[in-house]
Amino acid sequence: MNYTRFRRPAALLLLTVGIVCAAAVVAGIEAGDEGGLVLLTELQAHMVPLGWLAVAALTGATLLGLARSPLRLPLVTALLVLGVPMMLLASFVSATFGSSNTQEKTEPAPGRDDRWLVVERDSILLDPVWHVYVVQGNRPLERRWSVGSFGGRSDAHALRETVWTSPDRIRMTTEEGAVHEVTVAAGGRPDRTVDAGW
Repeated sequence: MNYTRFRRPAALLLLTVGIVCAAAVVAGIEAGDEGGLVLLTELQAHMVPLGWLAVAALTGATLLGLARSPLRLPLVTALLVLGVPMMLLASFVSATFGSSNTQEKTEPAPGRDDRWLVVERDSILLDPVWHVYVVQGNRPLERRWSVGSFGGRSDAHALRETVWTSPDRIRMTTEEGAVHEVTVAAGGRPDRTVDAGW
């Protein structure tokens, strides 16, 4: 059976996969937390596997698509020499300094189905940190803003309670009893961000 007729379609498929994965990595890097699309910020958790897949797919596309071209070897060498060390470094950084977020609370605003309060617990170098976000909109256009960060070096600054006091107001209470209230604008942006325990 002659497999050469499948070479070009396979190369195009791998090239498409590589470009899509590379674009997803760039979108994840560029996605800002403040008012950014939740869909894009979620890509940040998958950037290392997507990066490896992009390098593998682009290398395969080059090997298949440029079978008789003199550019084949230089392009494959460039992809491997640049891509593999970069992805090894990204994997090391992710494994060493990456955080493991656990969603502790998700609560809709009173009387609204397009605004949510989200509390995540993150362990950074063994110190627990709580992040409070407000998410507004519906998939795939949900946007997220930071409302507060609590904890870090001081247990007294740990987050004890987070509640809606109205459809546009959030109250956060720390273990030491400090109360922080934040008002959320009509578009979802909070009027301030609270940092406690840093």
